[in-house]
Amino acid sequence: MGKGRLPGGVVASVVACAALLLLVLASVPARAQTAFDRPGGDYFSTPIPSGDPEDCALLCERDRRCRSWSFSYPDVEGGSAVCWLKNTVPARVAGNCCISGVRGAGVIEPRIEGVETSIDRPGGDLRNFELKEGEGVEACKAACTADNKCRAFTYARPGYTGREARCFLKKEIKPPRRKAGFTSGVVR
Repeated sequence: MGKGRLPGGVVASVVACAALLLLVLASVPARAQTAFDRPGGDYFSTPIPSGDPEDCALLCERDRRCRSWSFSYPDVEGGSAVCWLKNTVPARVAGNCCISGVRGAGVIEPRIEGVETSIDRPGGDLRNFELKEGEGVEACKAACTADNKCRAFTYARPGYTGREARCFLKKEIKPPRRKAGFTSGVVR
């Protein structure tokens, strides 16, 4: 064997491992990005009455021209959620207004301990209140934690129960139900 050369079996093993790694990486599902927009490349937009970003992702899947999409949450002026289909894959830009993804990427909500994304826990209300502009799910969770009678909470994004975000503090833990625009959690 020559100096600096690897035996044929080692080279074949390295090539096989590299090919296997590429297959594994290619099979990892693409994910939609929450809190990101993809401005540009729009060829179609439509209101999404359900307010659910998964409906936007599905529209893209069903349209051969679609390469990416952006979903805008309902605005505080009472407008509905909007789905933007794109014939390109524009660069993503941070923005709490939106969720965006590429064709083939469903909507996978982030998993944060103690927080249930796209979940409502209807009923069992202790009280509810409007949140100030800029306050989010963290403020709702903190209000529940500070109230000894509160066992769980539900946060509704602006545009889902009214113009402003709303926090529902729960005296009872009710079963979770999937619902776009809502975030819940159990505190105690």
